Amino acid sequence: MTLKTKDEPSGADLDREIDRLSAAGLDALGYSDAELERCARLTLRINRLKKKMNAVIPAHVYQRVEIVHGVADFIGDSYKLAKLCVDTKADRIVFCGVRFMAETAKILNPDKTVYLPAIEAGCSLADSITGDDVRKLKAKHPGLPVVSYINTTADVKAESDVIVTSANASKILRLMFERHPRLIFLPDEWMGRNLARELGKKVGSEIVVWEGKCIVHENFDASSVPLYRKRYPGVKILAHAECSPALVQSVDFVGGTGDMMKYVKDSKARHFMLVTECGLGDLARTEFPDKSFIPMCRLCPYMKATGLEHILKTLESPSRDQLIEVSADVAIRARRSIDRMFELAEGPEPKR
Repeated sequence: MTLKTKDEPSGADLDREIDRLSAAGLDALGYSDAELERCARLTLRINRLKKKMNAVIPAHVYQRVEIVHGVADFIGDSYKLAKLCVDTKADRIVFCGVRFMAETAKILNPDKTVYLPAIEAGCSLADSITGDDVRKLKAKHPGLPVVSYINTTADVKAESDVIVTSANASKILRLMFERHPRLIFLPDEWMGRNLARELGKKVGSEIVVWEGKCIVHENFDASSVPLYRKRYPGVKILAHAECSPALVQSVDFVGGTGDMMKYVKDSKARHFMLVTECGLGDLARTEFPDKSFIPMCRLCPYMKATGLEHILKTLESPSRDQLIEVSADVAIRARRSIDRMFELAEGPEPKR
C-alpha cells in the first residue's frame, strides 16, 4: 500500500523514534535499518494523529510487533482488550485484531466510532458458526444454556447465555455446571473437549460441542513434542487451549495468551516453546530478552492482515468498509452475554 508522504518528521524526531522502536525489541527480532525507518515514519504520524483525533488503538498480542510496540495504547488477550475497551474515554477505537474483536468493542461502546483497519481480518473459528446455527442447536437441545467462546460473531453472542475466553472458560463452565447438568459449548470443538476432560465431563451427554476449528491451532502436531524435549532438555512447552487434546495432554501448561505470558514471566526455566500464533513468540522475545524461545508456531493470515499503513489510512481517510456497526437489537442481546462473562469471571470461585 502506497501512501502520500506528508507531515514528514524532522531528522531528529525520526532518529528518536527509530531508537525507541529498536529499544522495544524490533532490532533484536531482525528488523533491518530500512525497515525500522519505514516503521518509524509511520508510527510517528499515527501517534500524532490519534492524539489529535482522540482515538485509541487496542492491539491483540498476535498483531505485528511494530503495531504492538509502535502505536498500541494497550495490548492483551481478548478478555483484557474487552475490559479496557469498556473503560476508554476515546471518541474512536481503531481495533488492531480481527473482526469479532472489533464487533465486541462496538457492542461495549455503542456511542463510539469503531474501525477495523484491515477489512479482510476475519476468523476461521468465528466463521464456523452463525446465529441461525445456534438457534437450530438450541431447538435441538431445548433448555440447555449456550456458552460461547469470544471468537464468535455478534449474532452468535446474541444467541448465547454467557461468553468465555480461554483465560476464564474453566472457571465459568464450573460455575455453569453448578446450576446446569448439561450445556452447549461452541464453536471450538477442541477447546470444548479439553475443557470437558479438565472438568471431568462427558462430551455429548454433559457438554454438547460444535465442530469449529482455528486454522492456526488445528495444524500443530503432538508427535513433535518428544523430539523438542530431547533436543532442549528442560524446555517448558506451553499450548493454547484451542490445540488438539493429544497435544494439550503432552505439554507443561495450557491456557490463553495472557496466562502463557504470566507463566513465562514467573518461570525460572531457560527455554520455552509457545504453541500458538507466532505473534505471541515475537512479543515474548521483546518482553523477556534473557529467555530463549524455540519456534513452533503458525502465522494467522487474519491477524497479520493489519499493517501500520492500514492504521494510518484509517485515521486519515477511513472507508465505509472499515466502520464496524452492530444492529441495536443484536448489540443489546450480545451485551448481556458479555456482561455475564464479566460477572462470573470476576465473581466468587466455583465450588471444588
